[in-house]
Amino acid sequence: MSRALRIAAVAALGLLAWQALVTLAGLPRFILPGPGRVFSTLWTSRALIAEHALVTATEVLAGLGLGAALGFASAILFAASPAARTLLRPMLVFSQAVPVFALAPILTLWLGYGLWSKVAMALLIIYFPVTSGFFDALMRTPPGWLELARVMGAAPGRTLWRIRVPAAMPGFASGLRLAAVYAPIGAIIGEWVGASRGLGYLMLLANGRARIDLMFAALVVLALLTLLLHAGVDAACRRLWDGRGPASAR
Repeated sequence: MSRALRIAAVAALGLLAWQALVTLAGLPRFILPGPGRVFSTLWTSRALIAEHALVTATEVLAGLGLGAALGFASAILFAASPAARTLLRPMLVFSQAVPVFALAPILTLWLGYGLWSKVAMALLIIYFPVTSGFFDALMRTPPGWLELARVMGAAPGRTLWRIRVPAAMPGFASGLRLAAVYAPIGAIIGEWVGASRGLGYLMLLANGRARIDLMFAALVVLALLTLLLHAGVDAACRRLWDGRGPASAR
């Protein structure tokens, strides 16, 4: 309850500051509409915004799920195989030298203007933090636990799945928390490059028609979607993995 009250207080202060800026600076509506006008548009256009928000949410959730699964598998491969670590991990790091924003037109060309180009963008933007966070946690398993497994004659595969993976799940959870924030960015970039549905498309459409209030309304919904996704992932990670070690694994 106290956390909810703090969030509500911060939101209220933000809205007051927004309204004060619009009033004191005398900004016109086509530059920065007030919060009252934005929320009025949000209500009157709720069906339109909800339709596009559902598309964006589908893209984000699909990209988050696929990116998390691929990052989990890649980190396990790197931790289990020195050869894969030597050959593939430098390629993973090098891939981050290419701005992911520059890949959006290429993905749209290859995968079309539909769902999958946006899912691929969300996957690409979260793959590295999930893989990197989980891999680093796998490589930081307490040496005493590994020594105990060696003394007891545990096979490398059994040590990996029964000791290293459970001990590294908090690191995987940290990567998922970052992914929950980054995934909507990838989906929106994909929609800006080429789409006929989604909140990013709606924002571009509203901007082209000088409907700045609608553009801000879509932005507010996108921010709420990201906050809800992060809160859901954070709650699931706290419940499932945070603080876990091999002793609590089953």
